[in-house]
Amino acid sequence: MIGAGKIKQYSNILEKPLSKGKQEVSLSAFAFLFSELVQYNQTQVDNISELERRLEDAGYAVGARVLELLCHRDKGNRRETRLLGILSFVHSTVWKVLFGKVADSLEKGTEHEDEYMISEKDLLVNKFISVPKDMGTFNCGAFVAGIVRGVLDGAGFPAVVTAHFVPMEGQQRPRTTILIKFAEEVLRREARLG
Repeated sequence: MIGAGKIKQYSNILEKPLSKGKQEVSLSAFAFLFSELVQYNQTQVDNISELERRLEDAGYAVGARVLELLCHRDKGNRRETRLLGILSFVHSTVWKVLFGKVADSLEKGTEHEDEYMISEKDLLVNKFISVPKDMGTFNCGAFVAGIVRGVLDGAGFPAVVTAHFVPMEGQQRPRTTILIKFAEEVLRREARLG
C-alpha cells in the first residue's frame, strides 16, 4: 500500500529536526506582528533611543531562544567556543533560519580590533517600514541587533550590538549594518586560545 510506512513520532517538539518541511512564517503575518510591536512600544516611550532599546530588548529574548533551539537541534547541544566560529554561526546559520538567506557580508572593523559588522542590503524589519520625519534616524534594525546580542551573550561572547544605517551610492534606501563590539574579556580569551 502507498503511504503505509511507519511514521516516526516525536515525544517532544524540540526533537523534531529543523529541516523537515517548510519552516516559514507568512511575511504579511510577520509584518503585522512586528508593526504592532513597534506601535505598542512607541506609545510606552518618550524618545527614539528608548524605543530602539525596547526593540533591542525584545530581540534579545528571541536571540537567546534561537541559540538554544539551534544548538539543541543542529549541534547536539554543542556551542561555538571561538570568536570567528560564533560570528560565522550568526552570519550564516542564524540568519538563514530567521531570514531565509545568509547575511550579505561579515567584516572586521578596520579601526578597532574588537569590532565586527554584519551588513544587510535590505533587512526584513526595515523593508516595509516608513519612518516619519519627526522620528529622524529611527532604525527597526535594533530588533535584529538585539537578536544578535542574545545569541552572542547566550554563547558566552558578551558584546554591545547596535544597528546603523549606511548610505549606499546609487541606492535610494541605505543598507543596515549591525555593529558588534566585543567585551575585552572575549578578546583576552581568544588570545589565550591562540
